[in-house]
Amino acid sequence: MDGTPDLDEVLRAVGPRLRALRQRRGVTLAQLAEATGISVSTLSRLESGGRRPTLELLLSLARAHQVPLDELIDVPPTGDPRVHLRPVSRYGMTYIPLSRRPGGIQAYKQIYPPGWPHGEYEQRAHEGYEWLYVLSGRLRLLLGEHDVVLTAGEVAEFDTRVPHAFANPGPDPAEVLALFGRQGERMHVRARPTAAG
Repeated sequence: MDGTPDLDEVLRAVGPRLRALRQRRGVTLAQLAEATGISVSTLSRLESGGRRPTLELLLSLARAHQVPLDELIDVPPTGDPRVHLRPVSRYGMTYIPLSRRPGGIQAYKQIYPPGWPHGEYEQRAHEGYEWLYVLSGRLRLLLGEHDVVLTAGEVAEFDTRVPHAFANPGPDPAEVLALFGRQGERMHVRARPTAAG
C-alpha cells in the first residue's frame, strides 16, 4: 500500500469540498447554476455525494469558482515548490498568469510580438482597472484620446471602462507586467520614496 487514496475516496471528498468552496464565496446554488449551466438539482446531488462528478462538470465548476481543477479534487502536493506557469496564446500575443487566487487583482506577464497587432485594431472598454509596467520593448497605449508609447521601466494605470487598445510599434517583443482588477479594484501604494534632502 503506497498511502495514495483510492479513487472512491477522492470522489467522495469532492462534494463537501464543492459545498465549502461555494459557501465561502457566498454563492447560492441558483447563482452557480446560472453561471455554469448545470441544474440546481445536479449541483445539489454533487455536493451531497449523490452524483459522481465528471470531468465536464468539474471543469465548469472550476471555471465558475476561478480555481484550478486540482483544488476541487485535492491533488496531493508533489513537493515541488516551483510555480509551473502555463502560457496562453490569444489574438497573436502570449499571456502568462502569475496569480492563482480566485477573484481580486490578477497578475499577468504579457508578451506582444513585434508589429502586433497585424491588421486593424479598435479600442474596447470593459469593467475593471488595469496597472501595467513595461519590462522590455515598447508598448503603444491608446487610451481614450491619448496615444502614448511606453518604454522599459514606465508604468500606466487606467480604468478599463475608458476605451483602450495596445500595440507594439517596435522591432522587438514588448514584455509587460499587468495587474488587472476585474471589479475595478485598484493598486494601493503604501510606501512612497522620501524627497531627497
